[in-house]
Amino acid sequence: MFRSLLAATLAVLATVCSAEARAQNVVLYGLVDASASRARVPGGAYEWQLNSGDMTQSFLGFRGNEDLGGGLHAVWKLESYVRVDSGAAGRFSTDTMWSRESNVGLSGEFGTTLLGRNVTPLYNATIAFNPFGESMGFSPSARQYFGNSGGGGAVLGDRTWSNSIAYTNSASDKPLRISVIANAEEESPGSLSTGRNYGGSLAYITGPFAATIAAEHIKNSGLALPAGFERQSAYQAGATYDFKLVRIYGQVGYVKTSSDLDSRAVLYQLGAAVPLGNSLVLVSYGRSQTRTDASQITDRIASLGYDYFLSKHTDIYVAASYEKTFRLSTGNSIAGGVRLRF
Repeated sequence: MFRSLLAATLAVLATVCSAEARAQNVVLYGLVDASASRARVPGGAYEWQLNSGDMTQSFLGFRGNEDLGGGLHAVWKLESYVRVDSGAAGRFSTDTMWSRESNVGLSGEFGTTLLGRNVTPLYNATIAFNPFGESMGFSPSARQYFGNSGGGGAVLGDRTWSNSIAYTNSASDKPLRISVIANAEEESPGSLSTGRNYGGSLAYITGPFAATIAAEHIKNSGLALPAGFERQSAYQAGATYDFKLVRIYGQVGYVKTSSDLDSRAVLYQLGAAVPLGNSLVLVSYGRSQTRTDASQITDRIASLGYDYFLSKHTDIYVAASYEKTFRLSTGNSIAGGVRLRF
């Protein structure tokens, strides 16, 4: 009798949970990207590697949407990076579980407001206006603005901010897009907090043309900060135009950091994507020049890629890059991989 009662109870709970999940439209999704490469960072030695996320960083996500009536929806999202080459979570060893994005909020005619860990408008602008997107392996923009896994780019803030509130206007059918974000000054392990962060972007998207301006002011970060760090201001403008035979991209940015050793960085990127049947040829060149009172460092990256789409969800790619940094030997890399979205 006990077994029968337990089985019936579990069946009822499973039915209720399933019904609740359907009512909330819970979705499991993600992306898996793995590649084999031979690479050398500037000043380093060549290495053969099996990489995760050379073209797009692998991740697993859950999201939900509940209709509250009157055009109002409750929305939430939990996303975790995955290193498929080792099975580890996060982009690097100290990354948190849901570091890609974790938030909850409300969406309606007024737009969407989210609380939690949110993607910054500057990062979205950086990856949207270059042909390689968020590729930390081959996008000059992604690497020179945000660096590799643990930082190293001109921008000291992460791609997502913890303890933040973000707003976007949800009118995707209108050409003007507005995004703003701010985070609270909260002490957390491994972070240096000297105040609040805030940022925003304006984008104009119509037909084949799109343009954006984005800015952010950083006073706290979970990433490594220079000695005596006080604040950083970053600005960027980008544009793209689709000529059908080729899509052209362009970006220019300026980053000013106040610390014991103040610095100013000027960055620009030019790129193109050429469609060839079910494939794309990608090319991009980026230059970053950082000046301090004591030195000047220039970094140049040129990348070339070929991306072939086997289906709507799966593509294979081959890409190569050349990097030259002041007073270091050149960095070169070539990789071939597969990427699957689900």
